[in-house]
Amino acid sequence: MLNSAVPKLPMRNKIITKNWYQQLGFNDIGAMDYPDYLILRKDAIELHFFAFPALNPLENYGQIYIHCTEIEAHYKQIQEQGISIHPNAPLQQKPWGKKEFALLDPDNNLLTFGE
Repeated sequence: MLNSAVPKLPMRNKIITKNWYQQLGFNDIGAMDYPDYLILRKDAIELHFFAFPALNPLENYGQIYIHCTEIEAHYKQIQEQGISIHPNAPLQQKPWGKKEFALLDPDNNLLTFGE
């Protein structure tokens, strides 16, 4: 039996990462606060981050794909909050039948949202 995979992404600064993801509605799960590790949750999505202070964001290939519903509403809310949409990935219908858009977090981790 397979369990859900939990993505682990690099972060340079825990506070900056936590604040950025809170804009997207993710919250610290609270009970587990480790100096070099961060766990954030929104709905059924849980993201794990590990400290990597020497990370060069321009060389980071961290990425996750987040399946969602009501993608147009999510996209609009993110735009209204002033969060930058990836310049090459605005909301669009893809040839494989999904609607997608993407963001880059402060450490250049790619977050692709798809419905």
